[in-house]
Amino acid sequence: MESTLPKPALAAARTSPRAVSVVFWIATVLFCLEMGFTAYAQLSLKDAADGFTRLGFPGYFRVELAWAKVLGILVLLAPVPARLKEWAYAGFAINLVSALIAHFAVGDGPEAWGFAAFTSVLWVLSYGAWRGLQGAGR
Repeated sequence: MESTLPKPALAAARTSPRAVSVVFWIATVLFCLEMGFTAYAQLSLKDAADGFTRLGFPGYFRVELAWAKVLGILVLLAPVPARLKEWAYAGFAINLVSALIAHFAVGDGPEAWGFAAFTSVLWVLSYGAWRGLQGAGR
């Protein structure tokens, strides 16, 4: 007797490129807004600067990281070669994992690392949908 459950490959094949595109753009715009907000905060808000100091990072790294985020956002939203987008996604992944590690290392609770964790979920959705679009030849 054959199972009535859909085979994973068939279920994945039913996901239309349009649906993947919608997920990609929603996740990517939300992700870029989150990263843009953190870049702004790191450049402009004293609390963000104090947070970097508390985590043990030097002031110049905060500024460097903020501008790297701005460049990464531009790369994700602009029509650039796939290799550049891969590098931007890799940079953001390193940034988010490092933020989580830094918060865990100093014993911060979810109120401090929750923002990075939520942004990581958006990263996974954006990157996964982008890879899906790449596979669909879009």
